[in-house]
Amino acid sequence: MEKALSPMNFDDIGSAVDIELPDEPTEVTAIVVIAPDDSFKQNLAEEIPANVLQTLAFDIMEEIRIDTTSRRDWEKTVSDGMELLGMRMEDRTEPWKGACGVFHSIMSEAVIKFQSEMILETFPASGPVHTKVIGKTNKDKEEAAVRVKDDMNWQLTENMTEYRAEHERMLWNLGFCGSAFKKVYFDPALDRQVSMYVPAEDVYLPYGCTELNSSPRITQMMRKSENELNKLMQAGFYMEQELHKSTLQDNDIEKKKQKLSGTNAIEDDRYVLYESHIELDLPGFEDEEDGEQTGIALPYVVTLDTMGNIFSIYRNWNPEDDTKAKRDHFVQYTFIPGFGAYGFGYVHILGGYAKGATSILRQLVDAGTLANLPGGLKARGLRIKGDDTPISPGEFRDVDVPSGTVRDNIMMLPYKEPSSTLFMLFKEVVDEGRSLASTADMKVADMNQQAPVGTTLAIIERMMKVMSAVQARIHSSMKKEFKMLKNIIRDYTPEEYDYETERGRMVKQSDYEHCDIIPVSDPNASSSVQRMAQYQAAMQLSATAPQLYDMPMLHRETPRVLGMKNADLIVPDKDNIKPKDPVTENMNILNAKPVKAFLYQDHDAHIQVHMAAAQDPAMQKIIGQNPMASVIQQALQAHLMEHMGFKYRVDIEKQMGVSLPKPDDEMEDEVELKVSRLAAEAAPLVLQMHSQRAAQEAVMQQQQDPVIQAQQQELQLRMQELKSKDEFNKAQLALKMQTEESKDERERLRIQSQEKIAGANIGSSVKKYERQMEVEQKIVGFKTGVELRKQYDQQNSGRVLQKGSKKPNE
Repeated sequence: MEKALSPMNFDDIGSAVDIELPDEPTEVTAIVVIAPDDSFKQNLAEEIPANVLQTLAFDIMEEIRIDTTSRRDWEKTVSDGMELLGMRMEDRTEPWKGACGVFHSIMSEAVIKFQSEMILETFPASGPVHTKVIGKTNKDKEEAAVRVKDDMNWQLTENMTEYRAEHERMLWNLGFCGSAFKKVYFDPALDRQVSMYVPAEDVYLPYGCTELNSSPRITQMMRKSENELNKLMQAGFYMEQELHKSTLQDNDIEKKKQKLSGTNAIEDDRYVLYESHIELDLPGFEDEEDGEQTGIALPYVVTLDTMGNIFSIYRNWNPEDDTKAKRDHFVQYTFIPGFGAYGFGYVHILGGYAKGATSILRQLVDAGTLANLPGGLKARGLRIKGDDTPISPGEFRDVDVPSGTVRDNIMMLPYKEPSSTLFMLFKEVVDEGRSLASTADMKVADMNQQAPVGTTLAIIERMMKVMSAVQARIHSSMKKEFKMLKNIIRDYTPEEYDYETERGRMVKQSDYEHCDIIPVSDPNASSSVQRMAQYQAAMQLSATAPQLYDMPMLHRETPRVLGMKNADLIVPDKDNIKPKDPVTENMNILNAKPVKAFLYQDHDAHIQVHMAAAQDPAMQKIIGQNPMASVIQQALQAHLMEHMGFKYRVDIEKQMGVSLPKPDDEMEDEVELKVSRLAAEAAPLVLQMHSQRAAQEAVMQQQQDPVIQAQQQELQLRMQELKSKDEFNKAQLALKMQTEESKDERERLRIQSQEKIAGANIGSSVKKYERQMEVEQKIVGFKTGVELRKQYDQQNSGRVLQKGSKKPNE
């Protein structure tokens, strides 16, 4: 059912005054019916006198007649070309009944291939919309762009159930006749945005027009039932008019469509309306500047029937626009731009080839039929009975002969086998047509499998140049269409999303403000094979200088190019990784999962845990047996470098006394100069701090030298042994003193003198041992010096001494 430019719910007749609409209509929405007190958006047809309306209707109908007459040849070409699609079996009676009526499939093959390839390129399973942030980017804007992309794809794949079917119909007609149109508007009956396909034969453009934006008028032919018109008039969108029954006049293209589809409009009681988007200088509504009329025609939308009855006149510009520029409601898709507004399609490019190939094919089939079932003349007197019509296969005519044998009375006509020359010509015509239409299949077997990717890519690009240009034009038109849909969704749908997002019920309108909608199709590559070849070339280049490439990004793009689902989950994005504790990070590194350091983490703690794991013998043993050991070690080293970088940043900030801007933030020139100067003052202090720390660690490491530690331990053991002996002797002496108390004083003095002697001997032994250890250390030092001297002499023994010079002392 065809729709007018009306965002009013016509099911609620009589409630036009109660409908709440946005104060600011979008740039692309249809004409809006507001309460009667809104003079700007009222139906001006109710304010203009009848005689003025009659004159205006006559002028518009005359312009429509001129526009339709100027494209008669275009309509005839399209109508005749439909026969070459071969969608209908033809029973021929010439040159005989039952002659070959087959059509060559070059035309239908080209159209079907184009439709199939373009629907997959422009409407993948995940949705046809991609987004990009307008202006300066930040995390909030990027998240909003993702939400808008998901919402638009949901709208086009789930909510707008008719969109894919309308898009496929548009692609079929675009490939065939070269032009197709989409009409974008808000439909209040559905309470959502709509994008409907409009055939090119239903859109009238003036002669000399090259594209929609510069066209002085655009007229769409619409068909509406009597009930629809009554609803529109009752709702106040159309002015009350007496409906005049008129016969629906189909053009040649519509008749041919009915013939090919096997349908026939036996009874069609719909009315034909013309919706003309035209520039007018309406009496009583002239353009004024400083109180004076400028005489400039302004954009309006006028709806009238075939009898010249005007139903509505609405202004077609935004009230806030001082330039009063025309609002767009149509999007034109062009296959190949031609001399005028209508483009060239396969019917223009392949029409001659399809007609020639069909004629030659029929001749070859008919020749084979005649050769297999020959006809001739048989005798019956001297006179031939019958007319001079061609002889059908297997037919024998009566010929009167007086006498003779049967063989003498029968003559076979000299039919030839199908000509090989004609067959070669047929192949040449078909090949030329397929080459011109860029539908020839590339034979992989004919290509060198060892050829570089660049060579393969060049061959593919050369073969796909025409289709790449066509896809670029479709990409541009879809971008305009999506922008119109985006504005309608932003202004007419609820402020919040219809579903729960990851961050709750988010506001939809603010998200739609800061991002641009672009088609997911790639205008630089018209097929997945071509895109894959491009990425293979990029991978080869990245192998030569991997430090110059964002390898994770390159690998994430490859699954998307191949059309895989959940491409973001196959190669995770580091930006989407959440903070983890160091133990979990170690586990992820061992399992080859991506990890990421964050600025606010305790980097000393993370580094200590990661270093402990790297030095753990059990971990080293397991990692060493893993075939991915080098990858794991590289990942661990890279992650340690991230923490080291953040730690160095923290140390610089401590010395500077201020916090640095975030690493991803853009800085103004003056801010960057101040930060650089402060960092230049803080860097030497950090260097000094790190140098002192390194010196302390070196001293501690030197003290932990194994040779020195062994000598110190040996000395301590000997001292403990002597001390133990001394304590043991003292204990024995004390015991003896306790048991021999009864002895005389002389014995007691003798014992005391022995104690003194024993103590002196022990002290002498200790000093003797200390002197011995000192001598041994000196001997070790002397031996070390001798060895160093020998090494020095050996290194210099090869040198040639100068004349008169002395040899070094040995």
